[in-house]
Amino acid sequence: MAVLGCIADDFTGASDAASFLVKGGMSVLLYNGVPEEEEGDCSAQAIVIALKSRTQETAGAVRDSLAAAEFLLKKGVKQIYFKYCSTFDSTPEGNIGPVADALMDRMKAPYTVLCPALPVNGRTVEHGKLMVNGIPLDESPMKDHPLTPMWDCRIRALMEPQSRYSCYELGQEELDRFLKESHDGEPFYLIPDYKKTEDGERIVRAFGDLPLLTGGSGLLEPLARRWTRQIGVAPAAYETGTDGPALLLAGSCSQATLGQIAWYRSQGMPCLKLDPEAMLKGTQTLEEAWKFIQDESGKGRTPLVYSSDTPERVREFQKLGREKVASLLEGAAASLAAKAVNGGVTRIICAGGETSGAVTRELGFSSYWIGESVAPGVPVMIPAQDPKIRLVLKSGNFGQEDFFGRALAMTEKEAGEDGR
Repeated sequence: MAVLGCIADDFTGASDAASFLVKGGMSVLLYNGVPEEEEGDCSAQAIVIALKSRTQETAGAVRDSLAAAEFLLKKGVKQIYFKYCSTFDSTPEGNIGPVADALMDRMKAPYTVLCPALPVNGRTVEHGKLMVNGIPLDESPMKDHPLTPMWDCRIRALMEPQSRYSCYELGQEELDRFLKESHDGEPFYLIPDYKKTEDGERIVRAFGDLPLLTGGSGLLEPLARRWTRQIGVAPAAYETGTDGPALLLAGSCSQATLGQIAWYRSQGMPCLKLDPEAMLKGTQTLEEAWKFIQDESGKGRTPLVYSSDTPERVREFQKLGREKVASLLEGAAASLAAKAVNGGVTRIICAGGETSGAVTRELGFSSYWIGESVAPGVPVMIPAQDPKIRLVLKSGNFGQEDFFGRALAMTEKEAGEDGR
């Protein structure tokens, strides 16, 4: 029976969370959306539910998050973790605040933490300020995110306009005093400093008994280790490698993904860029992209099809209609992924949260076992409905420069593997 339930606000955030739980020793099953009751029985120690609440309208985000919580509680979990992006991307209206408020009320938590930090990927919290590689969030490249621009680095300033409850910054020197005091009255949030990986252990020791925790994935590995000391480490479910060809897709416009595309191209590998203006005019078609994939795969080469571009170019494209362009590009990636799997491709590697979400919806798999990680927060995923398939879906900002090469190598079956 699962003891820990995690509710993530998008699909790549869910796979990110699941990877750190696996690293902490737990077996993890990830559901794409709140599962039907009959789908919910599993032997996993932790259940992660991927929602689409990051940019959903707020009332829907709260409704779906509470539905996920009810499912998890019926499965017997002892603790719920609300996982959001390590850059705390949320508008003044939500959705992090309203969802966290609703979950805190449901779990009757006296207080909880806001802990978006993930030091291994350069996200830290210092004196209540969220930093990206040592730069305040609102001065980093994240400030230009096309859907959720980062307008402040102080977590309290980001949270209080969208929450019903107060926030308090908690430096390391204040932690011991806080734990000795009694805390009655209205619920509230704490924002602990989290500058290095060891701080996660300290925060989990202090707050690991709370019924609700919230944050990025930085707390999940030490939290998983805390649980595995009680219930034991789980055996691996599947090998990471599989037989068959691969397809690379990218829709993120982050600096990390743009660098990864440039690296793959520099290796002399086949790359095709999707141009939304040309696609809307009909001068570039999905059929041409599919032929490119077939031709390159037939030569034994792994193609990369991408729509990623600089923030400036993205803003130009959005003049054509932001929703129209996003739907066009995400739909194209999803359609190509489905064609590829139907055509015998067994490995899909995708960069970008919205693009990955579109791909998983089109493929139609409802649950995944979580394997080893290609990079921090980016695991190999094995669909429970088709264990020969391997998916690697990453948030745009994650992964090393040679990420695509690493993902291809890790998901390729080695001689002597039996696949389980």
